[in-house]
Amino acid sequence: MNKVKIYSTPYCPYCVTLKNFLKQHNIEFEDIDVSENESALQEMVEKSKQMGVPVIDINGEIIVGFDKERISKLLNIN
Repeated sequence: MNKVKIYSTPYCPYCVTLKNFLKQHNIEFEDIDVSENESALQEMVEKSKQMGVPVIDINGEIIVGFDKERISKLLNIN
């Protein structure tokens, strides 16, 4: 089972697209709203060295942005 965390904000169009993509492929994920959670924001910055969202943590592998190809590869989505 893959462990997927998404650091996002509700007003980020790439975050919405990413979450819809994962839902279409029945991938479970934890959605963390960094606009409301300061400690989660700090955790995201520590992991990614970035302030931009979305940041995706797939089994410890960090991806900044909606990199569909890389995400699909890590999650074995065809």
